[in-house]
Amino acid sequence: MYGLSANLDEARRVAAALDEKPVAARVAICPPATLIHRMAELLAGAGVAVGGQDCRAERDGAYTGCLSAEMLADSGASLVILGHSERRAYYRETSADVAAKTSAAFRAGLEPIVCVGETAAERAAGRAVEVVLEQLAESTPDEAAARLFAIAYEPIWAIGSGETPSIDQIEAMHGAIRVALDARFGGAATGTPILYGGSVKPANAAEILAAREVGGALVGGASLTATQFLPIIAAA
Repeated sequence: MYGLSANLDEARRVAAALDEKPVAARVAICPPATLIHRMAELLAGAGVAVGGQDCRAERDGAYTGCLSAEMLADSGASLVILGHSERRAYYRETSADVAAKTSAAFRAGLEPIVCVGETAAERAAGRAVEVVLEQLAESTPDEAAARLFAIAYEPIWAIGSGETPSIDQIEAMHGAIRVALDARFGGAATGTPILYGGSVKPANAAEILAAREVGGALVGGASLTATQFLPIIAAA
């Protein structure tokens, strides 16, 4: 929940920098819904995709204040983040809810970024992999086998804390997710990127992005300014 019209200037700076010095990585910005349409128009042809931060599973209906996947697509979004830890925690979203929203994203032609992650207590109890793989299985519908989507591993205890898992911990979790994806979807999941999210910043981006099975980053606070976001993009 951050960003007003004035913050569109940061997106302009990102687009201008990438136009001057193109990168191989895919780049996307997921602003609040109030900015999606304007940002999509602003970034048209700039090589930066625009996404939403959540959607409702239903196509339409009496859900005041909510947005459907179709509404996001109509506004210019091509991706949507689903099951973010804050949605799961603050709004009590279950993995079944996330799976329904993922199906809605596919229905509307959006590429979902499905988030999974464990709490500090779950990791301390030795249940981190168990919890994440359970979320993964229950948050991705079977139809994902034939669709483009991404998984984002976000250790909840690392988000906004400045604390980051070790590279070994990141590789272990991403490796477990890859094995689970391959077991369920086979070759169809070979190109599915597994993003890492949790206190990614310019200082640690290169090391994290070089880790095994890390296919990108879901960047939080460091994506709010071009000054912080561009070095992360360059590290990819």
